[in-house]
Amino acid sequence: MKNIFLTSIIVAAGITLGSNAAIAQSVVKPAPQVTTQAQAEFFAAINKHCGNSYAGEVTVDTPVSDGFEGPLIMHVRKCGEQRIEIPFHVGDDHSRTWVLTQTGSGISLKHDHRKPDGNYDPLTMYGGHTVDKGYPTAQSFPADAYSKELFIELGVPQSNTNIWQMYIHEDTFTYRLIREGREFRVDFDLTKTVDTPPTPWGYAD
Repeated sequence: MKNIFLTSIIVAAGITLGSNAAIAQSVVKPAPQVTTQAQAEFFAAINKHCGNSYAGEVTVDTPVSDGFEGPLIMHVRKCGEQRIEIPFHVGDDHSRTWVLTQTGSGISLKHDHRKPDGNYDPLTMYGGHTVDKGYPTAQSFPADAYSKELFIELGVPQSNTNIWQMYIHEDTFTYRLIREGREFRVDFDLTKTVDTPPTPWGYAD
């Protein structure tokens, strides 16, 4: 009887040790960052231009708006699989940076606007988020909840229906804004690089 009792203890101890070994050997990983194939390819297409700067021109501006005089330059300044930063320089105005982020539910586009001293502009970090997989060459970003709240607070509720779009093809990158009664579009020539513009306001190298 004593031998049976000792055997049971040994078996139980073996099971416990085996379980502990299994736990010790288990893999510990962070939650994976997921994306659709189309959005991964869209990011990859932009990342191919990492470090490069390109000149652009306003091709649609209806109705005509102020503030986009002078040379227009986009600079693919910071790159990666999860986040891309693209300053958009307008002459000597270095206040704008487009921030693209893979969120796991799609892609977020934010507009980081700064003052010359680097402080945040009251109208900053507005933008949108994709609602479908889009295409490797095109993504659309309807205004998100934060932006709609911000637009109302700042007295521009008409911007609540904004949809931003970005297109990337072999020769051209396009930034586009549309809503009822408003369209703005800038096309950048990807066939020829230009000199790197200054560091955008509020950033450091």
